[in-house]
Amino acid sequence: MAELKARLRADLTAAMKAKEATRLATLRMALAALTTEEVAGSVARELSDDEVLKVLAREVKKRNEAAEAFANAGRKEQAEAEVAEAEVLKEYLPTQLDEAELAALVDQAVAEVQAELGDKPGPKQMGQVMKLANAKVAGRAEGGRVAGLVKSKLMN
Repeated sequence: MAELKARLRADLTAAMKAKEATRLATLRMALAALTTEEVAGSVARELSDDEVLKVLAREVKKRNEAAEAFANAGRKEQAEAEVAEAEVLKEYLPTQLDEAELAALVDQAVAEVQAELGDKPGPKQMGQVMKLANAKVAGRAEGGRVAGLVKSKLMN
């Protein structure tokens, strides 16, 4: 079993004993999402830690989007609940990169593509640069942030 999934299960048990309602509900939801992912497709399989991280990141994104939607609709309590759930899940994700670290990794990816092409990459090479940048970032930054930075580097 993936270590991260085992940690989620252990923390679920601890949350039950401590009667932490938000944490308990959030961890149950996360484990349900993992189970759904494991049985999706033609063959059930065990998720690796990397796959577990991807599912958790997707769940955090859902919570953030829901919180924004609730806030825009004037439903403050629901928005706060979604934010609280996202915070619980973020504890299991790798530390997010700050802007300087992200910019450095994107610069490396642009330089690698430039070395491959022998010329400065442009917008047409966005896919190549994104592939390298995402591999370097490895889930430590949201895809939208990475794409925005790559696009700005390639336009200049």
